Amino acid sequence: MTNEPVRQRLLALIAEDERVRAELAADGSLFDGYHPRMEAVHVANATALEAMLAQGWPGREIAGEDGAEAAWRIVQHAIGLPAFQRRCLALIEAAVTAGDAPAYQAAYLSDRIRTFEGRPQLYGTQFDWDDKGEMSPRPIEDEANVDARRLALGLSTLAEITAHHRSTLGPQRRPAGDADRKRDFEAWLKKTGWRS
Repeated sequence: MTNEPVRQRLLALIAEDERVRAELAADGSLFDGYHPRMEAVHVANATALEAMLAQGWPGREIAGEDGAEAAWRIVQHAIGLPAFQRRCLALIEAAVTAGDAPAYQAAYLSDRIRTFEGRPQLYGTQFDWDDKGEMSPRPIEDEANVDARRLALGLSTLAEITAHHRSTLGPQRRPAGDADRKRDFEAWLKKTGWRS
């Protein structure tokens, strides 16, 4: 049975994320590195979600379909909190096994963690601008079989999602100073503990 207060809290948290993201996207500052306002929302939301984890992962049983989706998105966005994301991945994987969360949620979070750790992703869910200025998937382990893994989760093919990202996040939004952006990202990965 859905815990309505938990569901409503999760929906309010992700709504705040979306509100701040929209404001920063409107003035273009969202695309210039990890904006401090966005980071503050992500940390606050992760802290609020972490307090809920004593009752287990807020999957569909606890939070309803939309609340569970909000919880997963909060974890996906908590990029500066490696231990939190790793802990939640284990909880989401258990929820997937129990039928309380869709498998794509574990796949996306696993790819995000692997990418931040400097390892190839498995499902091709993480993208960045390549040397040609196009959105492309970050390195993929066993890329020849990525579509089989994606299709097993109900995801579109890698070619389809790549075309989608390129049409919506193409060169028109590529941050200026790509070399500086990559250098800053590497420094951020070390600062946050993703890499040593």
